[in-house]
Amino acid sequence: MELILQLYIFIIGIVFGSFFNVCIYRIPENESIVNPPSKCPTCNTRLKPIDLIPILSYLISGRKCRYCKKEISSRYAYVEFLTGILFLVVFNTFSISLETIYYLVLASILIIITFIDIDHYIIPDEIIIFGIISALVLKLFGIGVPLKDSIVGAIVSGGGMLLIIYIIEFIVKKEVMGGGDIKFFAMTGFFLGLKGGLLTVLLSVYVGAIYGIITILHSKIKNKEYNSMIPYGPFISVGALITMLYGNHILNWYSSLFI
Repeated sequence: MELILQLYIFIIGIVFGSFFNVCIYRIPENESIVNPPSKCPTCNTRLKPIDLIPILSYLISGRKCRYCKKEISSRYAYVEFLTGILFLVVFNTFSISLETIYYLVLASILIIITFIDIDHYIIPDEIIIFGIISALVLKLFGIGVPLKDSIVGAIVSGGGMLLIIYIIEFIVKKEVMGGGDIKFFAMTGFFLGLKGGLLTVLLSVYVGAIYGIITILHSKIKNKEYNSMIPYGPFISVGALITMLYGNHILNWYSSLFI
């Protein structure tokens, strides 16, 4: 019974992942995410239901469009699989509860923002607004972090980072972080509260630093020029995800160091 439930959650996840692929592709292009129906980006052939089975359609078709035979990006299947895994992890962490819905919404937003930022170096305002409204509606039903803590978390996380970035940019005389990242910090603070929002900020810095060091070393080894333009949204997403799943453990461990 437990295995069947786990499989069911995973399937729900990959189905949502298929929809997230549509969001990732269409939102930056200012296209509707519900109309027109999905089509091949190469030959524009409208896809049939058999072409839209998450992961399986990609594998069965030989990783190519059934109509024009053009190779399909593996990213679509990766996003579906990642979403399925994240849905499983969130479910196993929060079990059958309303909190699971709350954090599944956050996890979904993190996935969409991450891949849009990787592709376009932007974080669309409509996703941030959707996230805040979704969290607010759930909070009105007593789900998730208390509203007062969320408001403080959003102000401190977003406003605090805005002040810090403004000071840094004033000193170095160039942009170091986009406005979308600041809004993203505010949204994660609204979801996770003051402590969770600040932990997300801290973890995103660590994750970004680790990635930067690895990228620089790899560039030097391969004798390639280092590209300093890196989307920061994925680092915020990783920080928020770690906070969502393990934040209490991290904060308790940190507190124990001073007791």
